Amino acid sequence: MSHLILQSPSLTPAHIEQIAAIVSASGVQELGRTAVRLLDADESEKAAVAAQCEAYRMDYAFLPQIDLLRECRILAMDMDSTLVSIECIDEIADAVGRKAEVAAITEAAMRGEIADFAESLRRRVALLEGVPETALLEVYEQRLRLNPGAEQLIATVKRHGLKTLLVSGGFTFFTERLRDRLGLDACHANVLEVQNGTLTGRVLGEIVDARGKAARLADLANELGARREQIIAVGDGANDLEMMALAHYSVAYRAKPVVREKAAFALNYSALDAILNWFRLSH
Repeated sequence: MSHLILQSPSLTPAHIEQIAAIVSASGVQELGRTAVRLLDADESEKAAVAAQCEAYRMDYAFLPQIDLLRECRILAMDMDSTLVSIECIDEIADAVGRKAEVAAITEAAMRGEIADFAESLRRRVALLEGVPETALLEVYEQRLRLNPGAEQLIATVKRHGLKTLLVSGGFTFFTERLRDRLGLDACHANVLEVQNGTLTGRVLGEIVDARGKAARLADLANELGARREQIIAVGDGANDLEMMALAHYSVAYRAKPVVREKAAFALNYSALDAILNWFRLSH
């Protein structure tokens, strides 16, 4: 028997009762306005639960046991469309009227239709040639927004001793500012070449792609002696899958279908801090 966590911005008692009946739950615990825990849930009914939750716009998570959050060691996150609500490269491209062209490549890469992420990134960055560096700051200050629950999730895991890692196929201009703003322990991303205050359309150094993201997480896990069961990894696109495969708590956040299929958990409707409801925060 498992615990079944149900979450939604608009939980209704009737829907909870219906799913509790499907899994023959022995009881219901409220975890706040937007979450409940069903006790002794029959996980063999997972397909039926998944169908009902999609119909009711609810997120679900079957957990054989509820671990202490502080027993985890690492929270690793993607940046674009995961920690923040935008794809930074698409918004930079908007400065030179090339957003549609760049966004089409971004979407194809995130869906997994472009196998070579590094090549897709080079193609997109080439379209940014001539963009003034000031456009990056405008995107950061005027367009970049943290996704709901991001600050609460990060502050809470930090308080419980987890190390926070931001790994992005995006750019250091943004990850470094987010690191400082949120007190993240480490961040890795790509470096845009700038000459005379203008983007050259090139990326400096080795590109942080799917393999690079996974390598950064593996390095931190080795450094901390963290086991797979102690890692939470959150992403939305195909280039997050290798990183997510290293984590027991692999979380697809508002993700592409290919990511939802392979992740252990999905947050399609709830905020990022919904992850906290899968854990005990105290004894």
